[in-house]
This record gives sequence, C-alpha cells and structure tokens, in this order.
Amino acid sequence: MIVSFLAAVLVLNSCLEDNVGMDWTSDLSGKMYAEVWKGGFAAIGLAPVPDPVVFKFLVNVATDALPTSDITLTIGVNDDARVRYNAAKGTAYKLYPYIEVLEPTVVIKAGTRNAYVHVKVWNADQLDACDNYMAPISILDATGGVIVADALNQGSRLMALPISNPYAATYSTVGYRIRPGNATEFIAAGTEQEFSTIDCKTVTKVGFGNYGTFSIRIEITTNTMVVGGTTCYKVNAIPYDPATGSDVGGMWPTWTGDATALPAPPANPTDINYYNPVTKQFFLNCYYNSSAGNRIMWEVHTRL
Repeated sequence: MIVSFLAAVLVLNSCLEDNVGMDWTSDLSGKMYAEVWKGGFAAIGLAPVPDPVVFKFLVNVATDALPTSDITLTIGVNDDARVRYNAAKGTAYKLYPYIEVLEPTVVIKAGTRNAYVHVKVWNADQLDACDNYMAPISILDATGGVIVADALNQGSRLMALPISNPYAATYSTVGYRIRPGNATEFIAAGTEQEFSTIDCKTVTKVGFGNYGTFSIRIEITTNTMVVGGTTCYKVNAIPYDPATGSDVGGMWPTWTGDATALPAPPANPTDINYYNPVTKQFFLNCYYNSSAGNRIMWEVHTRL
C-alpha cells in the first residue's frame, strides 16, 4: 500500500519547509508520492450558523530529492473516500453539502515540496446537528509521474464536521412558580439563563421558576404544531434533580398557571411546551411533584 511507503518517511518537523519528506528509504529512491501531510481523518466543530469556515491542510511531494520541475496537483471532493471510510470504520458520515475547495489546482514549484490547500464550508445552520457530516478532500491527480497516495489514508483530508447543538445559548427568561395556596413567585426581572448541551437535540437549564434546586431537561423533537400560523417544534421538558439525576415532574397537558400574570397565557390552552424557530423562543409549562400540591411553572425564554 502507498501509505506503508509513506510511513517510512522520517518526519523531522512539520513546518512548511523543504525538509518535509526528505528522508527516503533506498528502495524508493527516485520515486515521488503526493500526500496530505498527516492525512486521513480529522475533525473541526461547526457552530450552527450560515457563516463560512475555512480549514487548511498541507500537501506534500515526498521524494528522496527536491523535484526538478513543477508538479501540478488536482484537489477535490472525493465522496468515494467517505464511503470507503464508513465501510472500514462502521461509521455513517454523510457528505457535507456545502463545500468549496479554494485551490482546486496546486502547483508545487521545482525545488520545493509543499503547499497549503484551503477548503470552505458554510450553512451549518441548514443541517441537522444530530447527523454526522464529513468533507472528504483528496488529491485526485498529479503530473510529472508523481504517484498519488491512497485516498483512504495519506491521499486525503477526511474532515469530520460535527455541528454544535443549535439550541444551546443564552436566553432572556420571563416566568414564575406557583405553590398552590401561595402568591405567584416571579423570576427576577432581567434574568438570563444558559441553556447547556446534553446531546445534539437536548439542552438543560437551571431553575424551575424562581426555585433553583431543580433543573429542566428540554428535548426538541421533530414533531410539529402550528402556533399563530408558525410551525413550531414540540419539546419534552422534564424537571429533574441535578443532584441525583432523577426526574421530579413533567409537563402539563393544557396550560396551567396564573391568568393575571406575565407571561400571558396562550390563546389556545394546548399551545404549550414548544420551540418557535422564527422568534427563537421556548414556551414551557411544567410541574414538579409535591405532597402539598404539584408546583406550577410557566416560562418563556427568548434567545439573546
């Protein structure tokens, strides 16, 4: 395999210098191999935003002597490398759909060995954070009799692109807790709360109304409901005790709260426990169990 030949190269340093790939075994004397420096699998995380992200990698012509003429490398998306990687590793990476190789042609000048390739990806906000994506970029061709390394190994940068949970953020919170038989207890004005990642579709936040001992675990589902003409996502919002990890309550089936207080009750009493992707708001109506009567929470969280 080509990769086994390349593994014989003794790397003295990884800087963009002509000594990368210089040490060459005698049985490969006179041969030239095009490789991605420290190629194969790598990963960078993406925020769930439309903005472009650029990553780079070094391509190298491994030889026993500096090339005496220019060498042109063709670089591109190679989905077959992704398919082969999945088959070899038992993974299920999908092809990232928004990729641009910024240097599809790279010229390695005579007397040198290396050059950088830059790749742009964007529109992470358009994708499901629970899916696994990859940008498989390979050396597709090389001139001058240069042998291209195996695309599954040193001939590619197989860049995994995990997308951060799109709901993990800071939210402005308005709401309250009710202990039956007592006055409504409001969350302090100007309160901001952090929603932290549990997994790709679940977040957690501290506090049940004004009560800080319990937290809420919020799973955003793919089930939808229409509220005020907007298609929203239903959530599973479960109060739990972070000290034990045990669930301590659940969600009201219809709105339950103080009709005279803010946030105002919904126009439709079943329009609760959902996420509005247009206004980026959570509407949560939960309870936790108590022998003195289940405690009531009604909160609206607006992303900052």
